Amino acid sequence: MIPLSVPSLKGNEWNYVKECLDTGWVSTAGKYVERFEEEFSSFVGSPHAVACVNGTAALQVALRVVGVLPGDEVIVPTLTFIAPVNAVNYLGAAPVFMDCDDFYNIDVEKTIDFLRDETEIQRGVTFNKRTGRRIGAIIPVHIFGNAVRMHELAAACRDRNISIIEDATESLGTRYLDPVLAGKHTGTIGDVGCFSFNGNKIITTGGGGMIVTSIPEYAERARYLTTQAKDDEVRYVHNEVGYNFRLTNVQAAIGVAQLELLPGFLESKRENFLRYRDTIDHIDGLTLADAPPYARNNHWMYALQIDRTRYGKDREEVMAYLKGEGVQTRPVWHLNHLQVPYRDCQQYHIEKACRMLEITLNIPCSTGITAGEVAFVAERLRHG
Repeated sequence: MIPLSVPSLKGNEWNYVKECLDTGWVSTAGKYVERFEEEFSSFVGSPHAVACVNGTAALQVALRVVGVLPGDEVIVPTLTFIAPVNAVNYLGAAPVFMDCDDFYNIDVEKTIDFLRDETEIQRGVTFNKRTGRRIGAIIPVHIFGNAVRMHELAAACRDRNISIIEDATESLGTRYLDPVLAGKHTGTIGDVGCFSFNGNKIITTGGGGMIVTSIPEYAERARYLTTQAKDDEVRYVHNEVGYNFRLTNVQAAIGVAQLELLPGFLESKRENFLRYRDTIDHIDGLTLADAPPYARNNHWMYALQIDRTRYGKDREEVMAYLKGEGVQTRPVWHLNHLQVPYRDCQQYHIEKACRMLEITLNIPCSTGITAGEVAFVAERLRHG
């Protein structure tokens, strides 16, 4: 079986983890936690980084850091992994679901229309006219590594004092090319950015996440909240509820080693994307979804788009066929506005996401996938 996405641990991971074990620094203190934060911060170009236990925890803490409160609303895409939606729920806030664009990201034009037509500003605060609730934040997710059109979105949200939390869990290494944001990494445009190091991400620590921000007060508060909100670390005095969300030194050691490999991973992802495209684009009814032209993509996940009429099989049939050929694939996540816990939440003109869900299948994209394996998958599709 050629897996969908598995990690590549072929650098200094063993050496750095062994040092943790040999010295006894295995918990949430140790030099590798700070080193991981510093080197990650340097890579993405953000002044501050706070390591935490996973990407979902990063989102939960980020929402609290920017001041989202119970009863608030947070704008989220319907087409995304459910983590950011759940993070909103953890704080007692409610999601408002938006459609996707041609690159699977939140539809910026529809979001701006929603803000213009469905909200009002009172004393500098934006409220949903239908529900009367404050809109405290928005979580744009850079789906499959594709950069959201952050320039337009950020301008619209800042005009209305809506905090921006970028979910960059899938887009580490993606950089903008357009004149306004040129050179900036995803996750560094909004008030706070969140990353994940789950086993299927472009680098992994087994689990793990990172919060980045240019605002010192936000970084200090994130560090405070992720370490159980200790106001006196000797006497264990706590003036508010915090979380046990700090990354361990062992995981951070793996992360440092993975960061050393990241430039090679990014190049491998791009090369294999181009290898796939060279074959797939010549197969009638199949298209490998391209990246937005305004950014250099990390190509974390490859999205195969299937025209059933021309190809002769739909997404489910292609998935079953490839499984029989020893190739693991995955459909896009079930849309979140249709998930049982969120069916009663507000949604705004969701149309394209339903279409993208039906036509899209993710195909093997591991950083260590070989040219021969890419050719095998592509040829199976050709003869499908």
